[in-house]
Amino acid sequence: MSTLPDAVRARLVALGSDVLGALPAADVPGVLRPVAKFAAAKRARLGGAAIAAALDTEPGFRRRVLDAASAADPALAQALEAGTAPPAADPVDVAVLAYLLRPDGWEAMVETAAATVREGDDAARLTREAAAAERLREQLDAARATTREMRTTMRAEIDRLKNENTTLRRRVQETRERLSEARQQEHDEQEQAGRELAETRAALRSAETEARRLRARLADAEAALEAARRTGRAERGLGTARLALLLDTLGDAAAGLRRELALPASTLAPADTVEAAVPGGPLDGGAVGRARAADEPGYLDELLSLPRVHLIVDGYNVTKTAWPAMPLDAQRSRLAQGLAAVAARTGAEVTLVFDGADVTVPPPVPGTGIRVRFSPTGQTADELIRRLVRAEPQGRPVVVVSSDREVADGVRRPGVRSVEAVALVGLLSR
Repeated sequence: MSTLPDAVRARLVALGSDVLGALPAADVPGVLRPVAKFAAAKRARLGGAAIAAALDTEPGFRRRVLDAASAADPALAQALEAGTAPPAADPVDVAVLAYLLRPDGWEAMVETAAATVREGDDAARLTREAAAAERLREQLDAARATTREMRTTMRAEIDRLKNENTTLRRRVQETRERLSEARQQEHDEQEQAGRELAETRAALRSAETEARRLRARLADAEAALEAARRTGRAERGLGTARLALLLDTLGDAAAGLRRELALPASTLAPADTVEAAVPGGPLDGGAVGRARAADEPGYLDELLSLPRVHLIVDGYNVTKTAWPAMPLDAQRSRLAQGLAAVAARTGAEVTLVFDGADVTVPPPVPGTGIRVRFSPTGQTADELIRRLVRAEPQGRPVVVVSSDREVADGVRRPGVRSVEAVALVGLLSR
């Protein structure tokens, strides 16, 4: 079998491997039992030599392989058994069946088929070599073209580098010239700075002389000022004593009037006497308006610094200006918390007024110093604000926050100031 072409030998080993895999263990030749244990994918590759030897030395095994090959092409097997090989048959198939069948003259049949296979292999090899030579020729032509392109590119790159070198040399020369000019300018500036330093030192000496003169004059002025202060302190002491006596007299008169009128101590504020819906009580509807007034947060802050000032806030007028997208209960809670902080900071009395129709849960009131009221049934927040203002005594400072013109006109009287909602919004946002 060693003289067979590789294609014929490989076909015989593959057929033997397939037959060996299908044989019962008792029918496997002794020399092939180790090979039969191999997996089908490894049997022909690892046991090829043993299978080839068994085909040559084991007639029974060769006969089983012949049966498998004849079943694949029975016409060719019959022709070879008769001693003739069909001209159109595949030489590899002819050599395989002739080797397995071994009729009279089978060696010549195998040799003839092997020669044909070799001729075909040689022709295929020549074709492959010609194709490889053609590919190499094409690659050589492409390499030559690439070389020509690279040579052209390199020449262009060399020209570009030469131009850049010329440009860089020119720039280096220009830089040297500018550096020389800069050094000369630096030298001139140093000389100018020396002259200016000498002038500055002379001016400094002159200034020091003038400063000594001014310090002497300042000492004289301070002495005169101290004398004037002593005189002024004596005069102010007399004025202070007179003012203190007047205030003590007014305080004693007020205390005497309170005793004479027998006024009882009370924590009731005028705003507490106005009928309104208290948080947690029954709440009914109303309406909200708009108006124009002072809109500076600083102006509102100044008004809240007045002594015992009462701040009355039109609630929805402010919240719908500041947070129109929030739910109403969230608007009420946020405004109440902000006003509680204002009351704690300024000490002002704060009353927060809402229309009462849509209220189911009153806002929480943080801390003290702020009351929350809702308009009663049949009234609006505007009417409640006007009644709260009328309840205050004449002369007490009252600040009403609303952008409703009707509210501003309805509370106008001495001591009452109206500011717009944006002023309070700006104050709360600080």
